[in-house]
Amino acid sequence: MRKLLRTVVPPLLFLAMFLLSWDLLVRLGGIGPYLLPSPAAVAKVFVTRSADLFAAAQITLFSAVVGFLASLIVGLITAVFFAEFRWLRISCYPYAIFLHTVPIVAISPLIITWFGYGATSVIVITFIISLFPIITSATNGFLEAPEELRELFDLYDASRLQRLLKLRFPSAIPQIVSGAQTASGMAIVGAIVGEFFAGHEAGRYGLGYYMFTAQGQFRIDILIAAILISTLQGIGLFAAVTLFAKTALRRWMTS
Repeated sequence: MRKLLRTVVPPLLFLAMFLLSWDLLVRLGGIGPYLLPSPAAVAKVFVTRSADLFAAAQITLFSAVVGFLASLIVGLITAVFFAEFRWLRISCYPYAIFLHTVPIVAISPLIITWFGYGATSVIVITFIISLFPIITSATNGFLEAPEELRELFDLYDASRLQRLLKLRFPSAIPQIVSGAQTASGMAIVGAIVGEFFAGHEAGRYGLGYYMFTAQGQFRIDILIAAILISTLQGIGLFAAVTLFAKTALRRWMTS
């Protein structure tokens, strides 16, 4: 119990001090709500517009999860080919870096032209943003299998598939999980950015669209509420990946 209190109480105290300082800054500084609303104003948004925000959060989370899972599958398959075929890694890895460095803002119009406005374009943008950490981490993990185990597999003349399933993949699990954790946070960012540019589908508005419209209307209280929800979603997705790694993949993570 004492350990739990030591863990929980300091963050709660810091949060209380932060909210108090925020409220005093708005009240004593005479800052208008169009620049910085009070904590009470933001809390009021959660109460009065909870249904709209919850519906928007579901749409954003769906796009983020689908884009993340797609990037995880494609990234792992790509990493397998990069690890197995050196010529392919040398030839194509620079293009993976190129895809990562291209500003998503620059290619968003192209994605919208191909896929139109709505969830599909948002998922594609999320997929692109989340893909590179998976490819990088998984490829490095596959290539960094212990030398003594590789020699053992050589000694027993193991097939390529046996090496992949029984040596490279188990050895790469920590790296893959690390890449997935990074990509999970970036997936929420990708979904929000995608909704800024492509999330204008009639009747389906995600948090990114709410942020976009709230900024144009100077409704900073709605903007902050949407930011807080998206932050919690990022934390939740990261925690889900971490929990999966500590349960289903425990034996490889601890070895």
